[in-house]
Amino acid sequence: MYDINKVREDFPILSRQVHGKPLVYLDNAATTQKPLRMLNAMQDEYLNVNSNVHRGVHWMSQQATELYEQARETVREFINAPTTNDIVFTRGTTESINLVATVFCESMMQEGDEIIVSAMEHHSNIVPWQLQGQRKGKKLRVIPMNDDGTLDIEAYKNLFNEKTKIVSVTQVSNVLGTVNPIKEMIRIAHEHNVPILIDGAQSAPHFKVDVQALDCDFFVFSGHKVYGPTGIGVLYGKEEWLDRLPPYQGGGEMIQHVSFEHTTFERPPLKFEAGTPDYVAAHGLAVALDYITQLGLDDIAQHEHNLTKYALEQMQAIPDINIYGHQKALNIQSDQFGAVVSFNVGNIHHSDMGTLLDQLGIAVRTGHHCAQPLMDCLGILGTVRASFALYNTREEVDILLAGIKRVSQMF
Repeated sequence: MYDINKVREDFPILSRQVHGKPLVYLDNAATTQKPLRMLNAMQDEYLNVNSNVHRGVHWMSQQATELYEQARETVREFINAPTTNDIVFTRGTTESINLVATVFCESMMQEGDEIIVSAMEHHSNIVPWQLQGQRKGKKLRVIPMNDDGTLDIEAYKNLFNEKTKIVSVTQVSNVLGTVNPIKEMIRIAHEHNVPILIDGAQSAPHFKVDVQALDCDFFVFSGHKVYGPTGIGVLYGKEEWLDRLPPYQGGGEMIQHVSFEHTTFERPPLKFEAGTPDYVAAHGLAVALDYITQLGLDDIAQHEHNLTKYALEQMQAIPDINIYGHQKALNIQSDQFGAVVSFNVGNIHHSDMGTLLDQLGIAVRTGHHCAQPLMDCLGILGTVRASFALYNTREEVDILLAGIKRVSQMF
């Protein structure tokens, strides 16, 4: 196990105070804090190497290009993709999904065709497909959720028919922390010759992902949730799919030859990277991925699991608390939950709880967490969400627990 005190030294923001109290940052599912190593690497590139990538013959352009393509290789290794041709840089998970939704629906689907999503999806994995459906006459079909916060896999199997063209599901719920049986879901989709996209925004930061072992067709995640910068994300796509799909945007970088009569395009990944990319953020992402790889993803996963399990055990002693994702409250021995705890206490509004916890220096997220259909399934308007990262401690969990009890006594 890595030394948590040394790890925290890599994140200076964790030593600051909020409202006169030491910061307890438990909003990691929204975004993670950034290690000094990553911040210094980005500053160094801007100070010493900054130049537009690709095509430049001068030294700095070649150096920036090398860092950019090295970042692509780092991402490839991180998710065990077969080749860097499968790795497309985007602005984040949202743009990655929008890219696939747009080009897939336009080129591979007809009016009346269907897309399968789940009841626990983030809005970013609902709205892009919904927009395409409204424009092109396509239909969303939704995998229902069981009472214990898991997906109904039997119902999922029954959603497939000759009109099903793609499945798009999250690997880990950003609200419940439910870890979906993605490998089984991929196998079922492929039995019907249907490709599947996996939203890895809440999985890539927390445990090892192997896209070849999973056999998913697309996998997406964001840099800022995995200790990297904002504005950078990843789309992994099997090379056969990226070759078949048309470009998402047009411009420089993604072309082979342009005339007023006809344009030919580069092969993936450049075909999907129109314009100047955020090459400095790509380098920052690579440094962040190297950082957590060196710490050890298995150790990170175990550390976060221990924190989440401890929080769940202790929370159950708080009067009138409701923890969402019943498998957590009833079966805390299970390994199948992410580093997220969503809860409400009695009739205390989630925003009131979050605001008062903030006064104690505790940063949590409140609201619907961009998952309103899931809230509708639960019959609530929102929750308080505490989410853990590699730098959080058991002492911080104790501060959270004490804060919840203190706020509860005020109502």
